[in-house]
Order: sequence, then structure tokens, then C-alpha cells
Amino acid sequence: MDTVLSLKHVSKKIKGRPIIKDISFTVKKGQIYGFLGPNGAGKTMTLRMIVGLIRPTSGTVEICGHNTRKDFVSAMSNVGCIIENPELYEYLSGMDNLELLRKMEPEIPKSRIDEVVDLVGLTHRIQDKVGTYSLGMKQRLGIAQALMKKPELLILDEPTNGLDPAGIKEFRSLVKSLSKDQGMTIFISSHLLSEIQMICDEVAIILHGKIIKTSKVEDLSTGQKITWQVTDVPQALKLLKDDFGIEAVKDTDETLSAFTDDFRLTAINTAMMSSEIGLKYVSRQQKSLEDLFMELTGGETIG
Repeated sequence: MDTVLSLKHVSKKIKGRPIIKDISFTVKKGQIYGFLGPNGAGKTMTLRMIVGLIRPTSGTVEICGHNTRKDFVSAMSNVGCIIENPELYEYLSGMDNLELLRKMEPEIPKSRIDEVVDLVGLTHRIQDKVGTYSLGMKQRLGIAQALMKKPELLILDEPTNGLDPAGIKEFRSLVKSLSKDQGMTIFISSHLLSEIQMICDEVAIILHGKIIKTSKVEDLSTGQKITWQVTDVPQALKLLKDDFGIEAVKDTDETLSAFTDDFRLTAINTAMMSSEIGLKYVSRQQKSLEDLFMELTGGETIG
């Protein structure tokens, strides 16, 4: 696949203080790529550097092979984005908002408005004033604006903020259809672990301005969380650490948990039953992206 977005050793300092610290990742054509981290991790700052709202202190950003510093116009011609919130005139209709944007971009044909309105599912309300729209509808109109130029890359910053469960579900369906039916590359920043896990192909996890993990989402969630109910939790914790090198966690007075595979689980259970630890119950649960995030960040809170 062709590379649509590439960041190489990008850093940003403000008043001498490092904010973004030597981050690198690539986004391939047709991917839905997640940029995951707690509030304040550096997500929006990174997005602002990608779209040229601020300059990196060092490193390079390339979009469709164009360096944003050396060939900004060509790079940005391939991008549609919503950073933070869509900018809309609420006293105008959705159609008038799109028409105003089209007039600022003469190369966009008038027929493109009907196309994007249909893509985002706003046909039945496009003539209504934006002030009457729900938050989810405003988000759809913002995406319609971002799609006007048929961008190769669609960038969305915390797009589900404030949406109710129905709005989040509608947004998820819209993004998946844009990727599948339009072949669009989509880059989504979010602090919502479940949304990234449900919608994205790959993810980069950022914490304190540094990328701490990049991987396919399906690979991140491999492994399983095992919970043991035993008669002696302290002894079970010691056995896991001393005999298997596993740092387990005490959940209650009778239970502890850790991540391991089936092969080691059999050996662990055998060791527990052979010791003076009474093994009452064993359960397993597939590791989630949230489990992985907590492992990587040492329990860093998510905004």
C-alpha cells in the first residue's frame, strides 16, 4: 500500500520545553488509523503540526509524498480535516454552509455538494438551519465540509466528543463506509479506547508527547487475562512471580489476575494445585485495548 501520511522524528518545543518528543509513524492508503492517548498527551498538538497550523521544531511531515514544510500547498490539497470542532454558521442552512465553502474553492463543482450530503446521510435535513441540528448532525456536516475536495486523507480530532451512544454508532458506520466504499484514508485521534478498538485497523498510542506503541489493533488485543480464585492470595502472587516471572495483581481477598497464554496457564494451575494453595476457580477474558493501555502506561488515567 502507498503511504498517505508519514511522520519522521517529529518534535515540538514551546519556550524550550519539549511537548512532542521524536514521534514517528506511517499511515497507509485505505486505513482507518487511530491516534490514542489521554487528554493532554499531545494528540491535538500533533494534528496541528500535520495540517500546518503550527510548525514542528524538528522532523518531517509528509502527506502523499509532499513535505508539508517544502511543498505545503500540494500536501494540503490531499487533506480534509476537523481539528477540535467543525466551524459552522448556525444561522444558515447546511446547504448554505457547504455552498459558501464551495465558492471559496472554485475547482469544486456544484454537484459535489449533493454527493457529500448523500455520503454523510444529511439529505433530509440539509435545507434546515444548522442551529436546529443535533450535535451528531453538526459532526456529519463538518465531515461533509472536509470531504468537499475529495481528499486522500481525512483527519478527525476527537470526533465523538459529546455524542450520545446513538450518535457514536452512526459516526462509526459513516467512517467505516467512507473507508470501505470510498477507499478513503482516515486518521482519528481519540481518548476513547473502545471506539479505537471497534473502528481502527492500526493504532499509535501517545503518552506525555511520546509514542509508546504502534501496532495493528488485532495484534494489540492478543493474549488473555486470567483470574484465579484461591485460598491464599499472597502465596499465589509469590508463586507466579518466583516460578513464572509473572507480576500478578491482587483483585480481592480471594482473587488475583495476570496475563498469560494457554501453555503457561496449564503449568501455573498444576503448580498451584501441587502447592498448599487451594485453587477454587479459574476464568479467562480476552485482553482488551484498555488492558494493554494500562500495562503500557502504568495506570495513567484516561481523560
